Amino acid sequence: MTNFRVMLGKKLFKTGILAILLVPLLWFNPVASAKSILPGGNAITDGQALLRYALPIDNKPIRQIQSKIEDISNHLRGKRWNPISKDVNDAGKLLNTKQSDILASIIPERQPAAQTLIADLQKTVESLKNAVNAKDKEQTWIYRAESLKLIGQIEQAMISQFPFEIPKEYSNLPQLQGRATIEMATTKGKITLIVDGYSAPVTAGNFVDLVERGFYTNLPFTRAEESYVLQVGDPPGPEQGFIDPTTGKYRAIPLEILVKGDKEPTYGITLEDAGRYLDQPVLPFSAYGAVAMARPESEPNGGSSQFFFFLFEPELTPAGLNLLDGRYAIFGYVIDGKDVLGKLKAGDMIESAKVIQGGENLKQPQAV
Repeated sequence: MTNFRVMLGKKLFKTGILAILLVPLLWFNPVASAKSILPGGNAITDGQALLRYALPIDNKPIRQIQSKIEDISNHLRGKRWNPISKDVNDAGKLLNTKQSDILASIIPERQPAAQTLIADLQKTVESLKNAVNAKDKEQTWIYRAESLKLIGQIEQAMISQFPFEIPKEYSNLPQLQGRATIEMATTKGKITLIVDGYSAPVTAGNFVDLVERGFYTNLPFTRAEESYVLQVGDPPGPEQGFIDPTTGKYRAIPLEILVKGDKEPTYGITLEDAGRYLDQPVLPFSAYGAVAMARPESEPNGGSSQFFFFLFEPELTPAGLNLLDGRYAIFGYVIDGKDVLGKLKAGDMIESAKVIQGGENLKQPQAV
């Protein structure tokens, strides 16, 4: 890896992510090309919705209820109250008739708490129904958000164990077996993000470990491309990533992408190189504030500490896929402070980063 880093050079590493982002745009129109091969429909552009859908559960009633409540946003912006009313009424009926089916996916010791959550959800959906009947847009947004928060908690209660076995070859790396919430203080304000170990346990584990080590404290943003990417994580000095003090070596993180329908992530290869051109990642680049691992252009397994926020452009993200899906590993989304992302420029700093929830899900390598 040392020879590789010397050959690569610091400048190339910094530009490597953008090289693969920008080079395709010089060769063809991504929108026109995508339209010819991608399915129709609207991509999900809300990071929190993507995180809810990414939970490894298989319970049809709760997913149907979630879908009904999520769908409200598509109609609310246009004030289409009739389909909104139908969505809310359908969600209420499912809650009333499918409780036993929902609880069937929850282990017995968690069911009393889940029953309380379901009761709270029923009350909130009733309040949502009243807001819709009154055509109160503001209250409808509020009760929709509260309903989805409760749905997310019910879905989380359905997960009793980590859903797959991580390959042993990565047992020397930190792993996030669950989710964690990170709060970053920057020179332009605070950012809160959720990182998803269910979809990218090695990538997310590395990130949370570095946060807990204080690695990102006082690191500058090294690249800021308006409406494109915001990159950070390059340490001072000649190194391009994290040097593990226990080994004295560069900690390299494999490219890690979980595809919809797969039971575990694909490692070490882009979906394009694997011939999976139309397969969709569970965590796509369709939301403003997607958080992904940076890496050298030619080395899928060369990432370490540098990461980037994707500043979503709709024309680069058609329904289903975009040019980055399957090439870089997303491991989370910004859920608060998205306005701060647009203010940050190269030279601004991460003043601090801390884990505020889910730190117990970080599993460190066992000492040999």
